[in-house]
Amino acid sequence: MPEAMKKIRKDLGKDAVILNSKTIYTGGIFGLFRKKNIEVIAAVDNDMVQPSQKEKTDFHRAEMNTEMKQTDRQLLEPVQKATGENKEMILKEIHDLKQWMQLIASQGHSSIEHIPSPYREIYRKLLNQNISESILQQLTKDIYEHYYSNKELVDENAASDYIVQSLLGYIKPLDFGETLQKKYIVVIGPTGVGKTTTLAKIASINAIEQKKKIAFITTDTYRIGAVEQLKTYAKILNVPIEVCYNLNDFQQAVDNFTAFDHVFIDTAGRNFRNKKYIDDLNKIIDFQTEMETYLVFSLTAKEEDLETIYQQFSNIPIDKFIFTKLDETSRCGSLINLSYKYNTPIAYITTGQDVPDDIIVATHDTIINQIVGETNND
Repeated sequence: MPEAMKKIRKDLGKDAVILNSKTIYTGGIFGLFRKKNIEVIAAVDNDMVQPSQKEKTDFHRAEMNTEMKQTDRQLLEPVQKATGENKEMILKEIHDLKQWMQLIASQGHSSIEHIPSPYREIYRKLLNQNISESILQQLTKDIYEHYYSNKELVDENAASDYIVQSLLGYIKPLDFGETLQKKYIVVIGPTGVGKTTTLAKIASINAIEQKKKIAFITTDTYRIGAVEQLKTYAKILNVPIEVCYNLNDFQQAVDNFTAFDHVFIDTAGRNFRNKKYIDDLNKIIDFQTEMETYLVFSLTAKEEDLETIYQQFSNIPIDKFIFTKLDETSRCGSLINLSYKYNTPIAYITTGQDVPDDIIVATHDTIINQIVGETNND
């Protein structure tokens, strides 16, 4: 329905009025509500149309007039054939769908009052978690399809399971979790998100638990104490570290660490709104090397800031996301919002400052559980 409304607004303008609609699902009653098309007839009053729009509007009006009687007959035919409870049910479905379409047309988004009651409790959780409007619109369409295809015989448990499975379906194609298939592991992101600590956690897991031969490179020569912080971790793990100020230093460090399994690279966190600082990364690090790049976000940041961060770093090839500071917020919608929008999986989520303990390998179920609570999808 949102796609249909977008086309109507594009062709007829924001003052378009829905005259009639027809929703078609597979397998419904008397051929009504079959999957998965919505036919909408709309028009604009000539008095409200700008001169430049009138020719287009007249064309649509003429086209609609030729189809109106046929469409009305098609819509009413199943109702006329039906009797008793079937007729009441069909009329109710038409009424509910028209209400939903009018809501989308007037507000541009879904409202919980127009979500069928079995789905409302879990839908409210999604709203509280700040799930993005694009996901909610897709989910709303799926909910109505599920509700009417099951003849409205859906209880709260079935509704909750359906929404969980729908959310999982949105991110299932993405390869969540750690990869570390390449030699060089680099973390990038704005200042204050915990890149150095997160890098130390990942490196510790590989050095201690997986017995990998590792080394560190740091290019974070801007922040006071940053080099010393990573040197401390390197000393604890008894691994070498190189400090790089330019691309030549980086290439020399790469040559020095040819015999190592993984080299973990820390970068400076600068003001992400200044693109110059982000462009400087390409002057120090050769991202064409056998590199696996993680963009680090803080879950405590505003969604619009996360969007800006991604856009600013998007000229660098990003393999996966890492989200930090899960322990500092109760709203985790960004976990699914950014992955879904940018088709990028999540590798890790961090839950505190302790090295190497406070880190979780991200899975599809982990992400959904953080948003809606514990589920059974193993």
